Amino acid sequence: MRSQDMSETSEGTNHRPKLFVDTVGCQMNVLDSELVIARLRSQGYELTDDPLAADTILFNTCSVRQHAEDKIYSALGRFKSLKKKRPNVAIGVLGCMAQKDQDEILKRAPFVDIVVGPGQLARVPELLEKARSEKTPQMAVSKARTGGTKLEVVDSFEEFDPIREQAMRSSPYQAFVRIMMGCDKFCTYCVVPATRGPEQSRDPAEIVEETRLLVDQGVSEITLLGQTVNSYKFRTGDGRQWRLSDLLTELSDIPDLRRIKFITSFPKDMTDDLLQAVRDLPKVFRYLHVPAQSGCDEMLRRMKRLYTVAQYDEMMARIRETVPDCAVSSDFIVGFCGESEESFEKSIELVRRSRFKNSFIFKYSPRPGTKAFELYADDVPEEVKKRRNNDLLAVQSAISQVDNQAFVGQEFEVLVEGPSKSFTGDLSAVSGPVQMAGRTMTDRICVFEGNSRLIGTYSKVRVVSASAVTLFAEVVTDRVTHGRPSAWTLPVIS
Repeated sequence: MRSQDMSETSEGTNHRPKLFVDTVGCQMNVLDSELVIARLRSQGYELTDDPLAADTILFNTCSVRQHAEDKIYSALGRFKSLKKKRPNVAIGVLGCMAQKDQDEILKRAPFVDIVVGPGQLARVPELLEKARSEKTPQMAVSKARTGGTKLEVVDSFEEFDPIREQAMRSSPYQAFVRIMMGCDKFCTYCVVPATRGPEQSRDPAEIVEETRLLVDQGVSEITLLGQTVNSYKFRTGDGRQWRLSDLLTELSDIPDLRRIKFITSFPKDMTDDLLQAVRDLPKVFRYLHVPAQSGCDEMLRRMKRLYTVAQYDEMMARIRETVPDCAVSSDFIVGFCGESEESFEKSIELVRRSRFKNSFIFKYSPRPGTKAFELYADDVPEEVKKRRNNDLLAVQSAISQVDNQAFVGQEFEVLVEGPSKSFTGDLSAVSGPVQMAGRTMTDRICVFEGNSRLIGTYSKVRVVSASAVTLFAEVVTDRVTHGRPSAWTLPVIS
């Protein structure tokens, strides 16, 4: 990167270039943003939370739902005038929307400087320099699933996990670790196989090495990420076939790593060896996120989910038998193409008998480029989608409210992550206790009064009351253990 290009603003003053990044979407996008920021920071950039003060503005995007894309195009529109006033400001669109829309982004926002898909994020610094020097937009996207041989397509989605930057994470004690990228399930409603490419599992040795680095940086809890994380498979040079259960076992042996979580799981790949690892490894969360999407076989067939309701029920029975204290959460899509009232009622019935910890419920959003968009009419009216969303959420909330009452009076160890989202002040200016937040080993949110010195520790709390989404607790003062020390700014949980 040429220092002269990067040290001059439109006003001609010298300074470290400032970077603003807006991230929309899943945990994969959060991790991608951390890695992009780390790469740019190593080249002299300074992060800012004020886009108007930035020299480079990057949007890391999501294409799962139309609302996420609309948000980005709206944001780009707001920065059009800034680009006119300060033409040296670089604006970039990264991630799934960049891979999906490509030229459409430049058509709708011709002032954008770089368009970079999730498989090309390592090239962001290079492309920013080229866009500035050549004064023309730069694009780097991976091949389409039908754009070459499988090997050619796989190779076009470059692995991008080499740099971890501790100052770029929202919490110094927690970190995401990607163990695989891409997806080969091809659900008819989903753009991920197109935007993130073929399924690829990372070498377990690299994952362990990265985790050790994170622990050395102060991390004590990691979350393993994959589009279908329990599909993880890797054959090493000695012929050994690694599964997610093997990886969990290996990671559990790392000293000072206290907790391991993994998301998101695919129902058909929920094997007995994985459930046994969740049961037997003390560091692994007793928590599984396993999207069902629908309780109706006809809807599952149209969605191409590759399992039936009976198979999902059988999986849930194995989870309850093998790991009785395991919490399970799910995803549901309401208003999918052709969903009748009878079909929707079957989703309600599945929620009632599964008694999920919580469910993330989404209204179906047609996505161009998916099979559902090509094959099926979006025939459920918006007002019906809204009503079904609210009805299913009400059923789930009632279940969560009842089940959470069983935890009143129980004691749990939680990692104190920081102030709860209800705290909006300056933590350094507060001398007394404030409402803190943490999670139990079944991933339940727990809030309690505590001093800021507890942040980063593993503290024992007693639950005194509960709502559908939160356990309210008090600290049990005779039990506090410490994670790795850190001198970073204290995080705020949002």
